[in-house]
Amino acid sequence: MRPRPGKRKAPWAGILLLCGLAFAQQPTFRVNVQLVRVLATVKDAQGRLVGTLEKNDFKILDNGAPQQIALFERHTEQPLLVSLLIDNSGSTAKDLKYELDSVNRFLRAFFAEGNPKDALALYSFNYEVRQLTRFTRSQSTLERALRGLKSEAGTSLYDAIWLSSEELEKHEGRKVIVVVTDGGDTTSTKDFHAALKAAHLADAVIYSILVVPITNDAGRNIGGEHALATFGERTGGRVFAPSLGAGVDKAFSDILKELRTQYLLGYYPKNVPLTSDPFHKLEIRATGDLRVSARNGYYGETESSAGR
Repeated sequence: MRPRPGKRKAPWAGILLLCGLAFAQQPTFRVNVQLVRVLATVKDAQGRLVGTLEKNDFKILDNGAPQQIALFERHTEQPLLVSLLIDNSGSTAKDLKYELDSVNRFLRAFFAEGNPKDALALYSFNYEVRQLTRFTRSQSTLERALRGLKSEAGTSLYDAIWLSSEELEKHEGRKVIVVVTDGGDTTSTKDFHAALKAAHLADAVIYSILVVPITNDAGRNIGGEHALATFGERTGGRVFAPSLGAGVDKAFSDILKELRTQYLLGYYPKNVPLTSDPFHKLEIRATGDLRVSARNGYYGETESSAGR
């Protein structure tokens, strides 16, 4: 007599179920083919730039798991894309001309050296954010856009970072946001966390030039200063707090030096422990008593996405 249909399939179903349970009990790891790129600036204990390290001098941890460096470039020649964000809120009216003079000197220095594919995009922000130019190497185009700036009320700093990051995410290369401002945010529709996430998704480093900070605590925007410092710490940049004129010029000069002395590191995430948080924590270390400035993480896979 022939067996009834399905009779011999039952044992296999049980084996498959047991296999599924066994796999479910394993810790969640992932091998991701997506290359993660990290720009890093290294300084010694005296704050001097260090540009002579080799690949073996670095160590990368992704969610605590050591990673193998697959890409290493010292003084990388990858194109540099800079989004320059100018605060032209009402509070800048008195000093805007002096700030723009320094910006023009920065533009000349930026295009005088480096990769011929380097480019810069210009934004202004007050109660609204305006993209004044797309990425360009035309210094005359940028200077012409700067001449048309006028101060108006409001400071949409977070919106400016968010919008410029959205644009940077479409491009390849080293991506940097430079913010020139005199205070914190007052009129953005996006908040601090949305702006920071957008910068991380774009792999952008944020430098801020906080012009003429008020020394009296009663008149300073401490919250705004803290936000700018946090943007720098978490993306691998930093904050400058110069006075007008020569101080702003030096801040721009120091930013250029750091950008010209960056290391480009890359790795393919392997055996990274995953959690429900899509933000992967990165730690970049250098040999000896050296301090590394680099972004503190990136948005990647979670436990649920790895199981799809």
